[in-house]
Amino acid sequence: MSTDSEDLLTLTQWLSPGFPIGSFAYSHGLDWQVDAGAVSDAEDLRSWLRSTLRNGAAFNDGVILAMAHRGDCEVAELISTARALAASKERLTETLDQGRAFLRLTNDILGTKIAETPLPVAVGLQARNLAVETEQVVALYLQAFISNLVTIAVRIVPLGQTAGQQVLFALRADISQTAVHCAQGTLDDLGSCVLLSDLASIQHETQPVRLFLT
Repeated sequence: MSTDSEDLLTLTQWLSPGFPIGSFAYSHGLDWQVDAGAVSDAEDLRSWLRSTLRNGAAFNDGVILAMAHRGDCEVAELISTARALAASKERLTETLDQGRAFLRLTNDILGTKIAETPLPVAVGLQARNLAVETEQVVALYLQAFISNLVTIAVRIVPLGQTAGQQVLFALRADISQTAVHCAQGTLDDLGSCVLLSDLASIQHETQPVRLFLT
């Protein structure tokens, strides 16, 4: 399948910060990490994001998205797997709320009627309607995932805009390589070994002052 330029623009629209699915409200545990002093500068942020990308929730999202896009697994199984991989109540809320918002918009745009699913499943299913390769879909999804967390870090670490963009730039190879891995992934590849990130999402549930929903 060759990539259609208009479809690529559509996918970029769906995964841009301007697409109103509320991504800005979810810090994926970064809120707690900053409050606890675990992320206090650009290098801390880069390391934390790289771990999440390579071995954590971002990687799992990428594999599930790829499988949904390829259509080689039952959707119901992908949904139950995505829910089971949520390390905390907040993580589950995060993926379900954004998936619901994404489908509400894209169902209207495309005239589809896909029922509520976690976000990576939703993106994978809707991207079937576009002439975009699985690897590209995953890469843009991961770029959006990491970009959102960078913008949050810029506000709360705090980092300067330049430092934030330098972190994102430094992760471009990791995003690209992870997308390649995820695009070929199966259920057997799923798993997380970024325990501090998962614990952060749990700790955030009882954090006295919370700036974000997760």
